Amino acid sequence: MIPMMSSIPLLTPTPASLPVRTIPGSYGLPLLGPISDRLDYFWFQKPDTFFSKRIEKYKSTVFRTNVPPCFPFFVGVNPNVVAVLDVKSFSHMFDMEMVEKANVLVGDFMPSVAYTGDMRTCAYLDASEPKHAQIKNFSLDILKRSSKTWVPTLVNELDTMFGTFESDLSKSNSASLLPTMQKFLFNFFSLTLLGANPAASPEIAESGYALIDTWLAIQLAPTVSIGLFQPFEEILVHSFNYPFFLVKGGYEKLTQFVKNGAKEVLKRAQTDFQLTEQEAIHNLLFILGFNAFGGFSIFLPTLLGNLGDEKNAELQEKLRSEVRERVGLKQENLSFESVKEMELVQSFVYETLRLSPPVPNQFARARKDFKLSSHDSVYQIKKGELLCGYQPLVMRDPKVFDEPEKFVLERFTKEKGKELLNYLFWSNGPQTGKPTESNKQCAAKDIVTLTASLIVAYIFQRYDSVSFSGGSLTSVKKAS
Repeated sequence: MIPMMSSIPLLTPTPASLPVRTIPGSYGLPLLGPISDRLDYFWFQKPDTFFSKRIEKYKSTVFRTNVPPCFPFFVGVNPNVVAVLDVKSFSHMFDMEMVEKANVLVGDFMPSVAYTGDMRTCAYLDASEPKHAQIKNFSLDILKRSSKTWVPTLVNELDTMFGTFESDLSKSNSASLLPTMQKFLFNFFSLTLLGANPAASPEIAESGYALIDTWLAIQLAPTVSIGLFQPFEEILVHSFNYPFFLVKGGYEKLTQFVKNGAKEVLKRAQTDFQLTEQEAIHNLLFILGFNAFGGFSIFLPTLLGNLGDEKNAELQEKLRSEVRERVGLKQENLSFESVKEMELVQSFVYETLRLSPPVPNQFARARKDFKLSSHDSVYQIKKGELLCGYQPLVMRDPKVFDEPEKFVLERFTKEKGKELLNYLFWSNGPQTGKPTESNKQCAAKDIVTLTASLIVAYIFQRYDSVSFSGGSLTSVKKAS
């Protein structure tokens, strides 16, 4: 079990010495309160302001509010949550004795199981459910086995991606990141996690990434903002639970791709982990599509954007110097072990995750009545109440992070930086946590940060400097 953050000396005083306080805030009138909060959340304020204004209003980082989606068209979805928006209160969401995680991946709303083969995949299972241990151990095994080919496959696919960028850049003033990057991600994760080569199917090779994009967008549309002109987004995107048949054909092509291309992994799922073939296929697709491809499709552009800001010449110089010192210009020197020695590169990745976690909201439901402590108060949580943590604000907790709004390259370096990793949440647990069958921490937590570090190191082996702006690569200077 992941230890509670209150057990770490930095966060004082202890819960026993804190005053007990009634949770402030309210859910408003039936129907009207949730709709009002929904409009603030998506339209009038947007999530950052939605949560921060309520912190100011209630003078508390713990309060009651509503998060969309909500009635009238989402019958049975309860938008009532207790927001927990400081590091100390947020940490309770990962204590499996206090909370459970069944069907709360995106809050009380859960997309139809039709999107996942008429079954609840691992992300929707609580850690106490027997099936969770089987699938989580299967996931950990996939990562362990794929680590043998991870780095050379990554370098090969990065060569292809940046080769395409350079070709595009030679024809215009910029090279758009997203389509080429998503093809890279789909190919890379298919090869490493599934052992399946998209090139075996011309249609999948060409449009597999787009099929996953559509599958993700349709099921998650009620919970995310897509930038459509209001009020059309509220009417057309956030008011309906879209039916699976809209993406059924594409999803069936993806399941066939997994069935045909991942035979060895599927066999191991059945013989070593007692999963059925269908359970393995749909969980693999969820890992590939939602966790790996979906997560990196959000994270990687942010990472490159932080790296490539034209104002960051000093940051690039520091990172380039560390990379060249550790591995020189030879790609064969890149490895998990070598990037573990790159303190600045890893800190750059951690700081990106702190300020821009790929999944902004975390949810957990109280398994029992318990006392939840923030930095300054204790609150009574009742069994069944849904907790919601908005990580971009949690990770700007001024009582934990100095200059919390500022991107600090060296933040996670040296001894103090290593201590701060106890409070870096982005993966359903702290960075110092260990994913196991008994918790819900991301199985790939460590390999995600190492892969991001490898990408940064690769860039500074290939280039002396780069510039990214507005979702495009705008200039490169080849390594000399």
